[in-house]
Amino acid sequence: MIAVCGAGGFIGGWLTARLLSMGLPVRAVDIKPFADWDQLHDCEKVQLDLQKAGACEVAVRGCSEVYNLAANMGGIGFIESNKAACMLNVLINTHLLMAAVKAGVERFFFSSSACVYSASKQADPDIAGLHEDDAYPASPEDGYGWEKLFSERMCRHFAEDYGLETRVARYHNIYGPHGAYRGGREKAPAAICRKIAEAVQTKADEIEIWGDGTATRSFTWIEDCVSGTIRLMGSPVKFPINIGSSEKVTVNQLVDLVEDSAQRKFKRRYLLGAPVGVGGRNSDNSIILSLLGWEPLTRLCDGIDLTYLWIFQQVQADLAGR
Repeated sequence: MIAVCGAGGFIGGWLTARLLSMGLPVRAVDIKPFADWDQLHDCEKVQLDLQKAGACEVAVRGCSEVYNLAANMGGIGFIESNKAACMLNVLINTHLLMAAVKAGVERFFFSSSACVYSASKQADPDIAGLHEDDAYPASPEDGYGWEKLFSERMCRHFAEDYGLETRVARYHNIYGPHGAYRGGREKAPAAICRKIAEAVQTKADEIEIWGDGTATRSFTWIEDCVSGTIRLMGSPVKFPINIGSSEKVTVNQLVDLVEDSAQRKFKRRYLLGAPVGVGGRNSDNSIILSLLGWEPLTRLCDGIDLTYLWIFQQVQADLAGR
């Protein structure tokens, strides 16, 4: 049995689907009511609060592998406004690690983030790429980034002290269908897709952009993320490793791509006081290429086409009151 913790969320839902397609038994776990899960699959589903130690023991009981993707998180607007809530995610990983040791789990995966990287190395939009060594000396994103970095260390020391095989991925801006696209937890690709979909359907001629549009990012297609995660879990790589695209774009270029998908152009109103995060962030994939012979290859334009189509359909249903 494989436990996917956070299965009601975006990445967890896609990961559950992939594991089931491989014929593997999955226990899907999330705190949210089933009606609020991003995807529901035909497998064992359990609603548990994984901040509690007893719930974690129930979640991993009888499992050989555990994927921990459970976290209270969202885009930059959410994590900058909810630092304490993000820090409390450390309870989830702590209790899951303890429960995994107790249950004799063979392998444990933790989903970390590019937010662990030192802020001083992400000031320049022309950043070449963040190498795994760039997490130290530590100066991560306040709140969410510190929790992720601490939980990475927890995984390392549980491996050293208890022999639990742990694997850690640093995700870089995962996007795609079946994720948050409104409500404050959505990330940039989904937010921009929603704004343009709404503008198309309401016949508006202007959209809002957070910041001045010059910040750079790389965005990773969800199916690439899932493939890399499963590959890492089965590998001998015991230290944190990037799972992210190396295709860097500015926010303005991201908007261009969504406009191409919508076949419409819009005036842009820049909100210079809105949270934008670091100046530049991109994934250095030299280690994952050398050790696993793999990196994400889906072009951003292709992934955005599919994401925009899905979000357009959701917005259409929202506007119709369904």
